[in-house]
This record gives sequence, structure tokens and C-alpha cells, in this order.
Amino acid sequence: MKVLVIEDNEQIVRDISFCLQVRYPEIFVVSVAEGPKGIEMVETESPDLVMVDSSLPDIDTLDLVSKIREFSDVALIILYEEETDIERARGLEAGADEYIIKPFSPIEFLAKVRALLRRIQGIAFKRERSVSIGELIINFSTHEVFLSGKQVKLTPIEYQLLSELVRNDGRVITHSTLLEKVWGSEYMKDSSFVKKYIYRLRSKLEPNASKPKMLLTERGLGYKFIKPI
Repeated sequence: MKVLVIEDNEQIVRDISFCLQVRYPEIFVVSVAEGPKGIEMVETESPDLVMVDSSLPDIDTLDLVSKIREFSDVALIILYEEETDIERARGLEAGADEYIIKPFSPIEFLAKVRALLRRIQGIAFKRERSVSIGELIINFSTHEVFLSGKQVKLTPIEYQLLSELVRNDGRVITHSTLLEKVWGSEYMKDSSFVKKYIYRLRSKLEPNASKPKMLLTERGLGYKFIKPI
């Protein structure tokens, strides 16, 4: 497994390398201090996991994450020195899969890395195919979504949420399950996240977002995807 660390603090890079190599002896860690160079290395090095510092001096972190997401769905973690709910939400919406607060304990750090890798590996086989549901087409390989022949632009979080619902077609997925699958276990009490993104998906996919036909609410439980008739 190859990990790319985009971080200008050499001590943080050493700490990350040490933790990962203790848990994964076969791991190969590469690092770079410059954001633009990091974007280039995501493409040339094809890492399995990318870790990005939230305060790089030469590029805004959200811009960096968004640029990576334009061509790669690599597992991505933002390393925050401190964060607010708004910053965390913006990072996730830009395309990050997870966040870790610095300084971190090795136990918590490795737990979050393992959890993220399990989530990514668990859905990997789904990305090898596409599904066609009425006028809706989802290409799991390219992360593209089409409705009535036109591409629908989704954020990474919107795409992941839709994918999770479609994969469980007809089944009710609870708020806590969606939060854990899409955002991570530490978000399991933030049900407002799910409601917010379901509304966004309905606005983009449903003819009438106020009277949804595909993305249905099961009051008090969660949501389910129903194939359009």
C-alpha cells in the first residue's frame, strides 16, 4: 500500500510514517510539502491513501481537495490542527473522506485509517460496473450520474450518499447507518447532515423535490431508494 502525505511539517510526516509502518510493515510512504506538487503526485504515484494538511502555505486546502477529486477517487484524509463544524463540513463536501485532528494519538490515528480503508475497500467492487434505473444511470467506475441522457453534477458526498441508497434499492437505510457509511462513525449523531444532502439530491434528481418519487423518507427511521415506475 502506498500513502502520499501532503504536509510541510517534517515532524508530522515522521509521526505519520512511524504509525503506519508499525501497523502496516509493507507500507510505502511518500511526502511532499507543496500543494501543487502533491496534486501532481496523486496522478503520477497512484497512491492508495492521501493525507492533506489543512494549512499548507501555498494553496487553499479545499481547492487542493477539489482539484484532486477532478481526476481521482483516492481515499483522502484532511489533517486539521483545529477545526469547527463548518470547516469539517466544507472539507467533507469538497471531497475528503475523513479528518484527523493534530496532534493525534497513534491509536486514534490508526483506528481512523483502518475504518476508512475498510469503507473504501468494501465498495470497491461496486465501482466496476454501472446501473441503469429508468432514466437514471450511475457509472460506479467514473462516478458519473446521468438523468434523461444529461449528466448530473454531484459533489463527492452527494454521489456517495446516492450510491449507498441505490445499492440498497428498496431497503430502508437508517440515519445512523448512512452517517457511518458516508461520513464516518463519529458523525452518527449529526442527522442534519443526511437531511441536508437528501434535499440536495432530490433537487437534482426528482421532477418535484417536494414530492419525491425515488428518494423517500421513512419518518423516524431513515431513507430508501425506490425505482421509478
